[in-house]
Amino acid sequence: MTERAAEANPIHLDADKRRLTIITYSTAVILYWMAQYLYVSTLPSYVQSKTHNLALVGVVLSMYGLWQAIIRVPLGIAADWIGWRKPFILVGLALAGVGAWTMGTTDTANGLIVGRAISGLAAGAWVPLVVAFSSLFPPEETVRASAMLTLLNSVGRIVASAANGPLNNVGGYSLAFYAATGIAMLSVVIALSISEARRPPLRPSVSSLGRLFARKDVLVPSLLSALGQYANFGISFGFLPILAKQLGGTDNTQSVLATLNVTMLALGSLAATAMANRIGARRLLYASFLFWFLGAGLAALARSIPVLIVSQVCLGLGLGTGYPTLMGLSIRDVANAERTIAMGLHQTLYAIGMFAGPALSGVLANAVGIRPMFALTGLACLTLGLLGLQWLAESQVEPSSGRQV
Repeated sequence: MTERAAEANPIHLDADKRRLTIITYSTAVILYWMAQYLYVSTLPSYVQSKTHNLALVGVVLSMYGLWQAIIRVPLGIAADWIGWRKPFILVGLALAGVGAWTMGTTDTANGLIVGRAISGLAAGAWVPLVVAFSSLFPPEETVRASAMLTLLNSVGRIVASAANGPLNNVGGYSLAFYAATGIAMLSVVIALSISEARRPPLRPSVSSLGRLFARKDVLVPSLLSALGQYANFGISFGFLPILAKQLGGTDNTQSVLATLNVTMLALGSLAATAMANRIGARRLLYASFLFWFLGAGLAALARSIPVLIVSQVCLGLGLGTGYPTLMGLSIRDVANAERTIAMGLHQTLYAIGMFAGPALSGVLANAVGIRPMFALTGLACLTLGLLGLQWLAESQVEPSSGRQV
């Protein structure tokens, strides 16, 4: 195999070069997610300082998911069309800094909407990042690779969430946004060193796209992931911080709650990495939806910060076990040439969950209150999740054993 062919198929790189590429991607991913989450723990409270309308708070928070949903499929198509992922990765990393700067310098809710929309566009970089990283592993290890990538994602978010409260104490809300801008620029510098050979272009075809989007093994994991992200962004990164503040929590309290959630996400990802091939994806997914239900239910009943802590543990474990498993399943059986598009579809659908979570939760919270909204979210998550898992079981089999997922 020629050197150029090896670079176009990274799994065939020599061991040292492959290891260095994995380390470089890993560092860029950690910094990228630090930039995206350094201000998120207290973002709902920051937005509420600009407007007391919970529905408008939900609109601002929902922009992150909305613009991910808009950009990700076109980005996946474009990356496969030109056969080159690196330019899209670099632009996304840079936009993470632009979005943070915009939010940190605005004095209006409209400015926050624009800044959060830019950070949503920045999240489009996750499509080529996931596919580029997964291409360093054989197809049968896509769930494991996704779990590893989610762990790296979690490391960046843990550090960012833990730093949010202290940064606010030192320099107010704006300091976290400025720090996020600098970290994003550093991630761009590191990602510039990644070498990527251009692959043969794949011209998009409406019929082939339609067949890909209609595949149950791509569509069902994507819809289930959207459901999990709806709960995560409607509760953990939506209205749970506001409830914590109502119960007497400070900025540091909100930072600790977010850090705990992401720490549990990391532990859940470790569990998924270790157990995916041993117990099967379907059992991991049953556990994840049960955790989401318990977390939402505890948030609905919470009258103190300790109960919210347990709620965040459950919600974090649900996302940690469910998110990487569903992401890996969505591209496991897809040809390498179409993987970026398939991942674009997957991330677009779960981004709709990120958008709908805070947007609809804000409307519901305004109408019935925050706690009843949490209860409704938990019930919907469990019911629809079980139905979706039954549908998934009919569409996929485990590659190593022939057992159903």
